[in-house]
Amino acid sequence: MIHSLAGAAGGIIAMGATYPLIFLSTRAAVETKNEAKSVYQVVIETIKREGILGLYSGLSSSLLGIAVTNGVYYYFYERSRGVFLRARRGSKGLTTAESLLTGFIAGSATTIISNPIWVIQTSQAVRTLHHSAQSRKLGFLDTVKAILAKDGVSAFWRGIGPALVLVINPVMQYTVFEQLKNFLIARRTRRLRAAGVLTAVAVLSDWDFFLLGALSKLVATSATYPYIVVKSRLQAGHAHALRYKSSIDGILTIMKEEGVEGLYKGMGSKLIQSVLTAAILFAGQRRIYKLTKKAIHAIEN
Repeated sequence: MIHSLAGAAGGIIAMGATYPLIFLSTRAAVETKNEAKSVYQVVIETIKREGILGLYSGLSSSLLGIAVTNGVYYYFYERSRGVFLRARRGSKGLTTAESLLTGFIAGSATTIISNPIWVIQTSQAVRTLHHSAQSRKLGFLDTVKAILAKDGVSAFWRGIGPALVLVINPVMQYTVFEQLKNFLIARRTRRLRAAGVLTAVAVLSDWDFFLLGALSKLVATSATYPYIVVKSRLQAGHAHALRYKSSIDGILTIMKEEGVEGLYKGMGSKLIQSVLTAAILFAGQRRIYKLTKKAIHAIEN
């Protein structure tokens, strides 16, 4: 539970710090026009049309979404991880296969539970894409009502197909992270023992967690970005995307109509945001976890 709460808190901090990049990448992914606009141009256009707060459209639902997503993910991840470690007494690290299975269990549960929130966030982020009127912006509850009125309850699970495929993203992220962490600890431990500290076990710093989190997310997002584009379009209720028969059909349709570059729209800002978010999250979650655990022990004693 402490891992879950720390993950939620760390996610809120990371999301709040990087949200404009999420907003930009979401809009770019949903846009089907082949217009070569730089991030700077999109930022200026958004500010002119909607003001500086336009870059934060959908922030409230994103903060709720990341809190739920990370809270649920860390809960299931740590519970599953604990089961594997208890089954192999004496081991402090997961094997690659165990990391993959643990991530898959946590990711599937998280995706099913949190998908409605991301449908709301995506709808908010793209609502004013082709409209300049400030009055067209809707809050969280108004967006819920609008989605229900237009498409019904089932609309909250739009994009669940590619979203479930994208479970591989955190699976890859946490697997790469876990194996890099194990490698780094083992390497530093060997150095310490070679230096004469025979019982020493290396401890990673916040900076180590920051870098490992960034690197693991870079690998995962680069490998899965085309599915992120398809998911964003479906969750936004994009009329063009409703023609996609499946995730694969969506990818093939985008390639046919927009070229390969269509599969990577908004990838630049998404990569920067994902890497920064993951780095802040991993470092923040670890620090918050330790502080929370310390506080609980102090209260109990």
